Amino acid sequence: MLNPWASEDIKDYSRIVREFGLREIGPDVLPDNPYVRRGIVFAHRDLDLWIEDAKGGNAAILTGIKPSGPFHLGTLMTARDLVYFHRKFGVDTYYCVADIEAYEDNGLPFEESKRIAVSHIAHALALGLSEDTYFYFQSHEKHVMRTAFRVARLVTDSTLRAVYGPHPIRLYLSALVQVGDILLPQREEKRRVLVPVGIDQDPHIRLTRDVAHRMGLVPPAATYHRLMRSLTGEGKMSKRDPMSYLSLDDPVDLARRKVYNAFTGGRATAEEQREKGGRPDICMVFTLATYFMEDEEIQEIHDKCVSGKILCGECKKRVWGRIEEFLVEHRKKYEEKLPLAQEIVKEVTK
Repeated sequence: MLNPWASEDIKDYSRIVREFGLREIGPDVLPDNPYVRRGIVFAHRDLDLWIEDAKGGNAAILTGIKPSGPFHLGTLMTARDLVYFHRKFGVDTYYCVADIEAYEDNGLPFEESKRIAVSHIAHALALGLSEDTYFYFQSHEKHVMRTAFRVARLVTDSTLRAVYGPHPIRLYLSALVQVGDILLPQREEKRRVLVPVGIDQDPHIRLTRDVAHRMGLVPPAATYHRLMRSLTGEGKMSKRDPMSYLSLDDPVDLARRKVYNAFTGGRATAEEQREKGGRPDICMVFTLATYFMEDEEIQEIHDKCVSGKILCGECKKRVWGRIEEFLVEHRKKYEEKLPLAQEIVKEVTK
């Protein structure tokens, strides 16, 4: 069972696709999307229907962040997806700050959510998110709350347990609010909404699709990206262990240390690696390459690794070079967008 509040490391994504009735995304569907080509965005619900509706001008896209930690690579993927679909299809874009979920799940005070959200929104804007995006906080969007109240009359405790498993009522409450989020773009007219998320968030999509049918609304579509594994190689990344993930807030020196200390697929000795080749399929440095390098470079590193023509030290140096370039350039854009992010948060929470 997928748990959006405490997901375990997922090793068999094919099983997830089969078990929950998802559809895999082939590179022919969105050939210009590098993360689809690389298998990072790997599955969907009704993406084909959404693309058809988007071409007809009757679609929207929504995603959001829980302001409970730094802007890590999972958050980066949702922002990049949002930017990609907005630019490609020109649809209305919504960006939710899930401060109610942060309170219910993490006990985060609402004022602290506002502070963290400024940084997250600045990062998203620096990545290319349009200033015309509809930014909002769950606790300040009355339509979301009203929809959550309506949804509460349509679902039972048994339904919530079937979708999420047993959890405290506070988490079920935040789930109902997220249904309100996903249905927000349909507050004035029926239209299909695409929600790019990590695969652990699929329970929210499934519940919303069921509720939308019963409310006479259009069920949301979704795309799913893989969950980022810990840089230490020990399962899923954890916000409790800063060395397990790369954050866009990391100082360059810290980010470099994380990359150079990351788990690799190297052999015990250089001689053995030259003879047998490395194992990029389990290497976190190679995983980082798929987020920050171009297709040709990624393929070259892969081929040299498995053939034993490159050792881990050289690979780390090369991958870090690309990450450093990105972080330095992104930090400049982030600083430029920070005043705008502060104004956005001030405006939508007044």
